Amino acid sequence: MTHLRAYETLALSEPAPHILQVTLNRPAFSNAMNTQMGLDMLAVFDGLGADPAAYRAIILTGAGEKAFCAGGDLKQRLGMTDEAWQAQHLVFERQVRAMLACPIPLLGAVNGAAYGGGCEMALCCDFLYAARHARFALPEVTLGIMPGAGGTQNLPRAVGGRRAKEHLLTGRPFDAEQAQAWGMVNRVCEAAELLPAVLDTAARIAANAPLATRQIKHSVNTGMQMDLASALMFEIEAYNRLVPTEDRREGVAAFNEKRRPDFKGR
Repeated sequence: MTHLRAYETLALSEPAPHILQVTLNRPAFSNAMNTQMGLDMLAVFDGLGADPAAYRAIILTGAGEKAFCAGGDLKQRLGMTDEAWQAQHLVFERQVRAMLACPIPLLGAVNGAAYGGGCEMALCCDFLYAARHARFALPEVTLGIMPGAGGTQNLPRAVGGRRAKEHLLTGRPFDAEQAQAWGMVNRVCEAAELLPAVLDTAARIAANAPLATRQIKHSVNTGMQMDLASALMFEIEAYNRLVPTEDRREGVAAFNEKRRPDFKGR
C-alpha cells in the first residue's frame, strides 16, 4: 500500500524501493510549522502506524538548503488567543506522539537550521545525519514558553541531562559538529552529500528483514525505559516472534546458498 498523496505542507516521494521520503515543504517560511503542517504530519505518521508494512525505512528532511524546520510559525501565532494556541499545540503534541510511535525506522536528514519544534521533530527520528552547516536550538525560553513537543525529554536522552539543561535554559544554538560529539547526530556530511548518504543507509535498512528491523526498534525503544533485567526479558520476547517467520528461514537459506536474501516481511 502506498501512502503517496498530495499534502499542502509536505512533499512525499519514494526515492528507492520500500523507502518513503517526507520533505517539510514550506521553504519560503524556512519550513516553519503551522497548523496545517501539524495536521499533515499527523495524517502521514498515523497512516504509517496503521500500515507498518507499507515501507521499510522513512527519511525526514526539509525543502531547500537553508532550513530543516525553523520551528513554530510565529507569524501565524501572532495574536492567537490562549484557546487557539493550546488547540494548535494539541495538534503538534499528537503529531509527535505519532512520530515516536512509528514502528518503521525513521532517519532524519537535517539539511539546515532545526530550531524549536524543528529540533523536536529531528529528535523524534531514530538517528540523524546532518549537513555541516546545520544548527540546532530549543529557544522557547526566550519567547516565554518551553519546549512542549518532547524537547525536554528527548534532548536529555540524546545528549545527557546536564548539557541539555544548559541549552534548554539559555536557548543557545549548537552546531552539527557539537551535536555529533554529544551523540545526537550520527554523521555530519557536506550539504550535497547529505541525502545520498541518508538514502544509502536507508537502502541498507530496507534490504534487511522488515519484521526484524521493526522488532529491533521496538526492543531498543521499550527496553531503554526498563531496568536491565526486564529489558533482557523483553528482548527475548521480541526475538522469539521472529523465529517462526518466513524471513528467518529465507535469511538462513540465502546465507548457505551464498545469495542475497529476498525478504518479504512475513
